[in-house]
Amino acid sequence: MQLKVPALPPDETVQLRTADAELSRTGERDTGESRTPGHRRKATRLSALFRLRAAAAPWAPRLRRLRPRYPRPGRTGWRRWVPSWRQWLGAVLTFLGLTTAALTVAYAATDIPENLNSYATQQDNVYFWSDGTPMARTGWVRRQDMPLEDIPEDVRWAVLAAENASFYSDPGISLSGVTRAVWRTFGEGDTQGGSTITQQYVKNVYLNQDRSVGRKFTEAMLALKLDNRMSKDDILEGYLNTSWFGRGTYGMQRAAQAYYGKDVGELNVSEAAFLASLLKGAALYDPALSRANHARAVERWSWILDRMVDIGRLSSAERAKYRTFPEPLRQTQGYDTGKQSDYLVELAAQYAKKAARLTDQQFDLGGYQIYTTFDRKRETALTDAVTKAREQAREDHPATARTAHYGAASVAADGRILAVHGGPDHRTQGYNESNATTVPAGSAFLPFVYASALDNGVRKTRDGAATEVTPQTLYDGDDGIPVMTPEGPYWDRGGKQVKARNDGGQDHGRISLHKALALSVNTPFMQLGMDTGLDKVRRTAEAAGLLGSSFGPQVPALSLGSATPSAIRMASGYATFAGAGTHVEPFSVARITRNGSEVRLARPASRRAVPARVAEQVQSALRDAFALAHPATAASAPHVTGKIGTTQDDTAAWYVGTAASVSTAVVAYRIDLAKSLEPLPLKGVAGTPADSVPYAVFADALGLD
Repeated sequence: MQLKVPALPPDETVQLRTADAELSRTGERDTGESRTPGHRRKATRLSALFRLRAAAAPWAPRLRRLRPRYPRPGRTGWRRWVPSWRQWLGAVLTFLGLTTAALTVAYAATDIPENLNSYATQQDNVYFWSDGTPMARTGWVRRQDMPLEDIPEDVRWAVLAAENASFYSDPGISLSGVTRAVWRTFGEGDTQGGSTITQQYVKNVYLNQDRSVGRKFTEAMLALKLDNRMSKDDILEGYLNTSWFGRGTYGMQRAAQAYYGKDVGELNVSEAAFLASLLKGAALYDPALSRANHARAVERWSWILDRMVDIGRLSSAERAKYRTFPEPLRQTQGYDTGKQSDYLVELAAQYAKKAARLTDQQFDLGGYQIYTTFDRKRETALTDAVTKAREQAREDHPATARTAHYGAASVAADGRILAVHGGPDHRTQGYNESNATTVPAGSAFLPFVYASALDNGVRKTRDGAATEVTPQTLYDGDDGIPVMTPEGPYWDRGGKQVKARNDGGQDHGRISLHKALALSVNTPFMQLGMDTGLDKVRRTAEAAGLLGSSFGPQVPALSLGSATPSAIRMASGYATFAGAGTHVEPFSVARITRNGSEVRLARPASRRAVPARVAEQVQSALRDAFALAHPATAASAPHVTGKIGTTQDDTAAWYVGTAASVSTAVVAYRIDLAKSLEPLPLKGVAGTPADSVPYAVFADALGLD
């Protein structure tokens, strides 16, 4: 197609306009209608494109020179396919720029998790005997946090020399190490090596143990961010408390206990160097596992000590002292619970949570060091004595011994529970025989009636004044005498007259209260309780340490021990008399720390139960009770007090006594736990009043002849 225009003079020109150009100028179509918004946007984009091209025009030749042209003109052979140095430089700069941008974005997008993984937070709870030696531990993870200041500097630098000598100066990651780890991932299939202590700490507390490039990259980003937010000391402390050392242990403190039987603060630099070698892999360096392990451990131990010299953290003279490998223990000390210690741990844990106001969740997170009041020697002696009684019962009474139970406890006058016997083995019988409130106290309750009468006096008439009672006050000691009220005989709800009974139906005539207690004559005390007031008797017993929940109906039988206290509570009650009438609530934990910091405990309640005068009068009667029943033993142990306790239905036999301000209560009873908690008749399992099994346990536990 040809465009024809009229002939024009030579000095005139003609301008051609397209429709779009015209629209661009006028903003209107040829038809005279307004342009639509879509057309305006298209025109705007075209205009912006033209401007961009115009701005880039001066640079176009240079950009074209960077663009690869293959084959390259002016080159021959293989050189035609090789980019120029400018192109290489551009590619490298572009790669570095993109990498920097990607890392910057990744760093900004990486958040430090708020929640640590379970192994980083959970620890075990360690229980100690009263002498400070370990007793037991509980929890799934063997780990105990220690503040950095409690970890010797030599121990810290042994770890740093082995793992990351530049820790205090590096940015939290090792670029060469990360590169090496990534290379191994692609080339050899593992990611070992290349981690700083900060990276290892991140892996311990925030990540899992996967070996992948993704995990390694996340680890590096977290390490960089953590290094900017935490002090180096805090990171090192966390690392030393969360690292795996083998033998089921996490953290330097538990490792020191597992391999050397001591706390981390007691380690020397040689022992620390060996423990540091375990960070490389306990399965390869624990000498107890194999000879090859032993050789590797010796080699790495020596290298770590030399490395400490190289970095200026150990002098050559000091290094020369350590030429012999510090052999660790062949086996980890067994702090696991089992048999009797489970009963002790159960009591201590219950008390610890209550006294420290800890929830079950807080306590189960672990990290607590619980220093109990339990005396190891007393516990062993008490357990041996009960075990001997059990074995004798199986031999003498095989038919009934299967259902026999022996609760026992020793409590000091200041409230410390020194020993308990809870049962044959907590793992087969969780029922704690020392803390059970199942069987009546029987005549072992009489001292509380006596103390209440001495303190409060008696009333023979309903509205009359109280009359003072002394140890020499006389009461009727005959068997079968009716129990009297100010209005006459006492009748039970069944319409029967209540009468007091003595063991064996013996009559004692008029007898002093002191002698009645020494001889365990029941009838005077049943009447004495009525004259004193059963409400006052109960109040005195509770003030002395018995729990209100162990009391039943307030009837005359209360004075003969219808209450069902545990062995712990009976021992605590007698300890009140040994403590000059002051009662301290029994407790099983002296102090608690968590990761080196003291945990505040509520102090055991202390109160005046009876006047000191009354307490001494009770003790005097109990000394005579022991001397009359065991004259040969009393001759060599004049300060021992004690009293037998029997029940009229023959369901329980007690012996409770005191020596050196420590009261011990022993009870024998029968219950078939497979059927119910209803007490069964003893049928000879507990012996006789003259040959009492509870007394035999008491005497054996205290080492009395």
